[in-house]
This record gives sequence, structure tokens and C-alpha cells, in this order.
Amino acid sequence: MPDPTVEQSKSQKNSAAEGVYEFHNTMQFFQTSAEILKKYFQILDQVVKKQEGAKNEEIDFDPSKTYQAITQLITNVFANPHKSIALQKQYADNSIKIANYILAKMGGSSPPPPYEPDARDRRFRYEAWYTNIHFDFLKQTYLMNAEWLNELLDQADGADEKAKRLAKFFTKQIIDAVAPTNFLFTNPQALQESAKTNASSLVSGLNNFLTDLKKSGDIFDITRTDFSAFHIGDNIACTPGQVVYRNEMMELIYYTPVQKEVCDVPLLIVPPWINRYYILDLSQKNSFVKWVVSQGLSVFLISWVNPKEDLKDKGLEHYAKEGVLTAINFILERFNKKKVNILAYCVGGTLTAMLLAYLATHKKENIVHTASFLTTLLDFSDAGEVSVFIDEEQVDKLDALMEKTGYFDGKLMGLAFSLLRANDMIWFFVINNYLMGKSPLPFDLLYWNAHSTRLPAKMHSFYLRNMYLENNLIKPNKVLIDKTPLDLTKIKTPCHFIATHEDHIAPWESVYRATQILTCPCEFTLAGSGHVAGIINPAGSQKYGYWTNENKTFPKDPEKWLGNSKETTGSWWAHWTKWLTKRSGKKISVAAQNKIAKSLEIEKAPGSYVKVL
Repeated sequence: MPDPTVEQSKSQKNSAAEGVYEFHNTMQFFQTSAEILKKYFQILDQVVKKQEGAKNEEIDFDPSKTYQAITQLITNVFANPHKSIALQKQYADNSIKIANYILAKMGGSSPPPPYEPDARDRRFRYEAWYTNIHFDFLKQTYLMNAEWLNELLDQADGADEKAKRLAKFFTKQIIDAVAPTNFLFTNPQALQESAKTNASSLVSGLNNFLTDLKKSGDIFDITRTDFSAFHIGDNIACTPGQVVYRNEMMELIYYTPVQKEVCDVPLLIVPPWINRYYILDLSQKNSFVKWVVSQGLSVFLISWVNPKEDLKDKGLEHYAKEGVLTAINFILERFNKKKVNILAYCVGGTLTAMLLAYLATHKKENIVHTASFLTTLLDFSDAGEVSVFIDEEQVDKLDALMEKTGYFDGKLMGLAFSLLRANDMIWFFVINNYLMGKSPLPFDLLYWNAHSTRLPAKMHSFYLRNMYLENNLIKPNKVLIDKTPLDLTKIKTPCHFIATHEDHIAPWESVYRATQILTCPCEFTLAGSGHVAGIINPAGSQKYGYWTNENKTFPKDPEKWLGNSKETTGSWWAHWTKWLTKRSGKKISVAAQNKIAKSLEIEKAPGSYVKVL
């Protein structure tokens, strides 16, 4: 995500370092102050209108459970005198270290700081956090308190793991929220910008806030990118192709080959039905679809419907049979193929594994030659930080809400995912948009992220209960598709799992467990970064690397696998494509299948479903 930039002259840098934030035009300042007051009352008026028009149908968050979890952990720690005294002594010692550090700086020395932000933490990169003693003190104190609170929760013994995870998650939300970077008078960069612009940056910030408030529904929607910069089918989701099949669950897109010959075995891409499919077909420099098409593969992709109330009774079996299986059969029958390769992402991968088990039971598994899974969980025993939002009580509330609407609004899920990375997905934009008064830059990933989809009530309830709550998929014959019990150990299709090292949604260690569950030939690749950025890592990019293990052995402990692995610089795309190409048959002319696609064309890609709001 791009960092905000502030152009400063040498004198401005010096004044920021010294803590001088002067308004240079008094008359303009007073005029701007009047505009600030006007915007303030406009915001109050809008808040009142929002409250009066609120539907109050959202899920109520009960803070008492979080409070009880945090209280339980703190009580457990302070019930142990040795730990309690040690933690209090640690706090006192660290406070003295900071005091000595600040006193030394005031005396003209340059001692090493007691605390340094994480290298990936962008919040404290502005120079005044280091050169200005007052702001350095704020930073040091904040980092000390954050570390100490986390240490306190880590010291809790005998606490329920669910409660511990809940307490740590919401404590992190509080720590992130109270950072001095998030407030005007404790953010030197925002103060400097305000002084430099005679407070007009504050007017712009309030105007940005008012705009976001007006456009928001029940959930406040902060603007994270320049939406005017992207147009579906023009500069995003624009890889050429045709919709060749459509039913009420999905559209099937055939992508136009760019070479005269392609591999005989086609690739079917199964994206998640959360958000739109074009996470895999972003702007052309970031498009995974464009990449695989350019590699001489014959590519099809499922574009899922954005369901409304009329599809409330659609379950996972409908996504499997009317979605993936229908797409496979259509490709085989209409394009004269004997088998397909599948690449599936996230929940699309879980669905694909279910379908493979279904096909194995019915002796039809040979229609899928290989299956690749991106950040896919089969074992949900540790489903990452997102599991803090999912328990029996919350699922019951979701069911009650979906009973009224017929679907789950993906905006709620989007909010949950944003909280997993609050500094990047929330507070960065609070600072940039509201404190600095700047407009966010165009960013295709964030454009995609803003367009959530609805989920049918029956499917979503089933998925949450059977995967997250009960972890039934790894239990033989516990989950059914169309009355067929599923057993993952029956799958014989060669599988390739790609996980990402910093994934908060599908932890790589949990993705790795698939190698312990399945009995089929498996490959495992670990990519750098997280759930989205680690997958959308274009070939040729040197941003993130990946790990592979040539021994093809999978010890029970994923850390042992990693310890014996080789790290390679660059994207996993080329590594995986090489693996798949070897399993995609001989090269054939594209003329025949292009002719078939043309005769089946319903409309040009990206189709209609991806545009449904």
C-alpha cells in the first residue's frame, strides 16, 4: 500500500524537528477556522440523520464477553505474586529507561532508543518522531505500554484459549486505536501539514470525513482508494474473453489465448464467492489471469453471482454441483476435453476439495487431472484471527439476521477482515484522509476490496457451523453433498497447496495440515506476505519470495518442513506455472476451441454478474 508523501523544504523539516508549527497567514487562518466550524456542524447534522434513519438490524456487539475475557487473563496473572511483581518491576524499569533516554537527549546526547517500531510499522516514519524530544517521548511511551500489555496477556496461565485469543485480539484493537499517530495534536506530521496550509488541510480532512459519512450505510465506510480511477472491463477485470455459459449460480468465462498453441488440458479457476472474481484479474500489471493466459494455458474462470434473497436456500452443494461441477462438465462436453486442471482460491478451494471427495466416491475423479489450492483451509482447528468473530452465540445471531434478509451482507465480513489489519486498513486512512486532508491514491487491490458480495443464508450458516465451529470436513462422512458423505482421504487427484507466510485468515501452518490429511500426491509452496498480497505477487516482482522443499516429504511439524526448505527470490507464479504446464498435456492449435467459444458467446468478459451491486 503506498505511503503518503509530504513535500517539505529544508526550513520546514527543521521547524518540524524543533516542534515549531506556526500559521503564517493570520487572516487566512481565521477564515479557515470558520470553515472548520461550518464543517463540524455539517458532520453533527449528518450524524443525527444517520441515527434517525438507522435500521438497527446489524449484529449487536456485546462488549461484556470481551471485558470478561480480558479480566480473566489479568486476574490469572495477578493471582500469581511472582508474575505480578515481575511485571510491575518490568514496567517501572522500562519507564526509568525512557526517562533516562529523554534526559540524555535533552542534554545533547544521542543514546540508542529503548524501543524501536517494527520495521513494517509505517506509523512512525516521519522524522519528527525521532528528532523532536516531545514526540519521541510519546512514541517511546506508547511502544513500551503496547509491549507491556501484550506481555501481560502472554503471561496468563490456565486461561481458556478462546478467551485468550479474544482478549489479545481486542486488546490489540485498543492499542492500535490509541496510538499517538491517530490524533491531530499528537501527530507531528499532521500538525506540520496544518501549519503549512494555514489549517486548510483540516478543512479538507473534515470534508473527506463528511463525504464518507454521507455515503456510508449502517457500517461506516472509509474511502481507501480513488474509485474514479478504475472501470470494470476497461482497466480492471479486462483480460479479453467471453462468457460462454450462465446459470443462476455463476457465469463461465473463456479467456482468449494470446498464442497460436495452448496446452490441451484446460485450467478452470475457482475464485472465492466473497468479493468479486477479479482479485485474480486486477489491472494488467497485477493480473494473475493475464499471466496464466500468456503462459500458453487454456483458461476458464467462474464468476459467481452476487446473490439476493431469492437464492437464500442455496447451499454449499449448489455451489459445488451447479457451480464447479457444472463448469467442468460444460468444458468437457462443449470443448471436447477429457479432463481439466483446477486452481481454487480460499473458500473456493475448500469447496473444490469437497467436490473432489464427492467425485471420488462416485468414481468420477479422473475428470480433474490436478487441483491447486491458494490459501485454502481443510482443517479449521486453527482458523486464524478471524475465528475470534465466530462462536455459537455469534452464529446464532447471524442466523437470526439472515432469516430476515435471506443473505449475509459481505460488508460485515469486510469490516472484520479490516480489523485484522487495522493499522493498514483503517488507521492509515484516518491519518491520510482526515488528519492530513489528502485523497487516497488509486490502488486496484483496495478497489476490489471495497466491493463485497452477499452470501446466501443457507450456505453461509452451513459453512460457519461445519467448518469453523465443528471442523467437520476432516471427519470422514460427516459432511454431505447431495446426500453423499465426504471423505477427504479418498481423494487421489494430485494436489498443490500454496500458502502465505503472514496470512491472518488462513494461517500457513493450518493450510499445511492438508498434507497430513490427504493421501494423494501433494506439493506445498509457501509464499511471502499475506492472504492477498502474497497471492497477487506478479511474476518478475522481487517484493516477496517463496519456499519449496525438493524432498517432497511432509513432517507433521510445519516448522520442520520450513527448516528444510529453500527460499527463492521472486513470485511463486512462475514456479507453480512450470509445475502445472508439465501436467497440462501436449500443445494444440487454438483455432478449434476459439471457434467453439465464439459460437457459445453470451457476452464479452467480464460478463454481467461481476457488475451486480
